[in-house]
Amino acid sequence: MSSFFDEIAHNNTKSLVLLFIFSLFFIGIIYLATLLFGGGPFVFAIGVIAVVLYALFTYYAGDKLVLAVSRAEEADPKQYATLYSLVEGLSSATQIRAPKVYIIKDPNPNAFATGRRSQPSLAVTTGLLATMNRSELEGVLGHEISHIADNDILVMTIAIAFGAIIGLVAAFVRNSLFYGARFRSGDRREDNSGMIMLIAVAIGLLAPLFALLIRLAISRKREYLADANGARMTRNPAGLASALKKIQTYSAKPNAQGIIHANEVTAPLYFSNPFTTSSIMSLFSTHPPIEDRIKKLEKMY
Repeated sequence: MSSFFDEIAHNNTKSLVLLFIFSLFFIGIIYLATLLFGGGPFVFAIGVIAVVLYALFTYYAGDKLVLAVSRAEEADPKQYATLYSLVEGLSSATQIRAPKVYIIKDPNPNAFATGRRSQPSLAVTTGLLATMNRSELEGVLGHEISHIADNDILVMTIAIAFGAIIGLVAAFVRNSLFYGARFRSGDRREDNSGMIMLIAVAIGLLAPLFALLIRLAISRKREYLADANGARMTRNPAGLASALKKIQTYSAKPNAQGIIHANEVTAPLYFSNPFTTSSIMSLFSTHPPIEDRIKKLEKMY
């Protein structure tokens, strides 16, 4: 058994450690590329600036695109009075601005939060509202509001930006190797050229994969953290666990389909993996296994 606070501290620490490792890896890749690779610094600088601008755009305006792509429509406060009441109550308890509430017409039970903490949005599917009782719905909403309160959109935007720049460096190295670019050896002897080439190949081929795995690991830890914070917020981990069990049962149906308008970009935002379990290997999943999330919640007090 573990308390809400133990789980929150545990997952927060692991998230920060992963971000720190990602930062060191990012700095190391940039340093090696600069040290070993000759030519094209201006083009590389332009690429980095473009990625940073893209990250800023995603953080400040991406929520509108996500809602549009997901076909989310603003919820009518009268028609969805219970939903609004729960969202406002949980937001008040967390001392954040209540998010705008949206509805996605999809039979799959799911939800996601997006936007900045100062201008948040929360979307739920019609399937979630039809499937969950009040306690379960409150658990899911608590999880999503926790994402907003913990600035998870910012955390994942930073991780995605790091991964994009590492991918840019890798592509630059690969292309230059392909076109026969030469590497600076400086004061090194010619017999070091093989090692330099090996490092360059590692940057070009392995760095993007390693960056992806770290980014996905961060995403999974933030999901565990949101579960723990959501359970603390509602003081009812059983409600959230029950919601996950219902989603697990729904996903296991023979004809179950993923969220209709979800894609690889919006997938990390959802409460549970919006794709069917066979479509993505667990190692490359943005979400922890539902079974593990349920076990952790059932041990909380």
